[in-house]
Amino acid sequence: MAQLEQLDGVIAFVEAVSLSSFTAAAEKLGITKSAVGKSVARLEARLGVKLLHRTTRRLTLTPDGEAYYASCRHALEEIGAAESALAATSQALTGRLRIDAPVAWGRQFLLPILTGIAKKHPGLTLSLSLADRIIDPVEEGVDLAIRFGESKDTSNLVMRKLTEQRTCIFASPDYLAVRGHPTTIEDLQHHDGIVGFRRDIPATWRVTAPNGTVERILPRVTHEIGDGAAIVDAAVAGLGVAQMPISIVADHIANGRLVPLLEDATDVNVGIYAVWPASRHLLPRVRHVVEVLVEEGKRGGLGAPGK
Repeated sequence: MAQLEQLDGVIAFVEAVSLSSFTAAAEKLGITKSAVGKSVARLEARLGVKLLHRTTRRLTLTPDGEAYYASCRHALEEIGAAESALAATSQALTGRLRIDAPVAWGRQFLLPILTGIAKKHPGLTLSLSLADRIIDPVEEGVDLAIRFGESKDTSNLVMRKLTEQRTCIFASPDYLAVRGHPTTIEDLQHHDGIVGFRRDIPATWRVTAPNGTVERILPRVTHEIGDGAAIVDAAVAGLGVAQMPISIVADHIANGRLVPLLEDATDVNVGIYAVWPASRHLLPRVRHVVEVLVEEGKRGGLGAPGK
């Protein structure tokens, strides 16, 4: 019994650190926040060292805690690997899969794929959040996140490229009839730009410089919209010029609702990546969904590919 209690303390400690929260760890483990705190406290008492600094805002590891966390996480991942090997003999996927993805792309491409997977595996339940803000999967307890473009901070994360696609600058025919077509990148400064933003910072656009290198520019910011689907809708309505991955606007362009602009200067590819916490790396449901997305990317099921 004592050994089981020790293991409980290790699990509570690892989950609390991974999620940076006793509350989030308690929710994941199905126990109370108080129980998580007491379990970690008993573990510290048994080891005779302090593992965590606790404040009302965050948890931070002590030097001893950092070394112990790394060892414990590795041990639990080994246990997970053994379980995954056994689970691989069965095609059934179970448990809740928490996924975060960009709004427009997630609704148009990811959701149909996930519904197909869920229908094949009734034991799998989904928690899908669609948002254009960049989240920390570890901090927010997300099993799998989809991102456009590489992440600068990949500590404690695993990344896998799914595909890449071209970006596109576009506007509606009505807007262009009134304001004219931009013929150079510099002309964009004389047009109404519809841009995304995060934390009150406008998002830059990717363009190809005359020497062939990819650069980021900030167009004239007229309208800021923090939702990719809404940016497209605003452009269709004639509010200005915008840039999005081609997959999001391909139908609008084919139907004449939007017109691509400056195609030679904006022929830039952006990668689409699956990102997940290293602690979820061996979960069969995460592994299966990533593999399905990789195959969909190869056959063009994640949107129009880059050139």
